Parts: sequence; structure tokens; C-alpha cells
Amino acid sequence: MTRWWRPELGLAIVVLVLGVLVVVGTLDVSAAASQLGIGPRFFPMLVGGAMVLIGLFYVADVLRGGHGDPEESEDVDTDAPTDWRGVGLVSGIFLAFAALLNVLGWIIGASLLFFALSLALGAEHKSRAAVVAVVMGVTTYLLFVKGLGVTLPGGPLEGVI
Repeated sequence: MTRWWRPELGLAIVVLVLGVLVVVGTLDVSAAASQLGIGPRFFPMLVGGAMVLIGLFYVADVLRGGHGDPEESEDVDTDAPTDWRGVGLVSGIFLAFAALLNVLGWIIGASLLFFALSLALGAEHKSRAAVVAVVMGVTTYLLFVKGLGVTLPGGPLEGVI
């Protein structure tokens, strides 16, 4: 007899619920559309809607007997233990980013996030990682604030950019 509850079903439900939460959360966003006619609700609604559809199809597939295939990548050791230190480090970095975002602002916070993640994931060139992190922080800020009209926290750099 096949068990009805499997890890694949749990993941499918998580994807479905996250999609619904993204769509519902996006309904509260109110801002004018950009010059291109695409407002700050467009991409979250697109991603949330896709997650809902994927989640529904995934749940249906799992309930009909579908299952995930084991990892078959040539560079993955399926018998290796989980790197809990790495998981904790990355989780801590994201939690610190969330806690400090309003204080530091997007540019500084995102730059520190990108830099810390690159170090945690094994970047060999720290100076290059720092430059890339700052470029990514500034670029994402400009894309969201200037391109989409989304308000992001400015922190100490408020009014500079």
C-alpha cells in the first residue's frame, strides 16, 4: 500500500501556499505604473500566479502517484552528510539582512547580503566579490526604484541616489 503523505506532497503544498500568499500580498501593493505601463504588482503577480499553477499541477501529479527522481548529478555525493554549518550561516545572513534592512537601507544592506553570501558559499576573490556585491546592490536599487517605482529603504544613503 502506498502512503498518501510523502515529502513530494509537502513540497507541492508549500509551493502552492507560497504562491497564494504572494498573490494575496501583492493585492495590497498600490503604486502608479511605470512609464512602460508595468507597475510594481506585475512581476509579483506573474510569479505568484505561476507558483499557484505549478503547485496545483504538482499536487495533482503527486496524488496520482508521481514522485521525485533521486539526484543523478555527476558532482553530487548523495551519501555526504548535510552541511548544517553552511545552512545555518546562509540562514543567519538572510535573517540579519531582514533585521537590518530598514536601518542600513537597500544599497548597503543588499551589498552586505550579496558579499556575505558569496563568502559563505566559497568566493575565492574577496575584493572581486565586494565590487560585484556593491554593483548588484546599486543596480537592483535603481531598477526597482527608478524603473518600477517601488519604494525601497534608503537608510543613511537616503537622497544620495
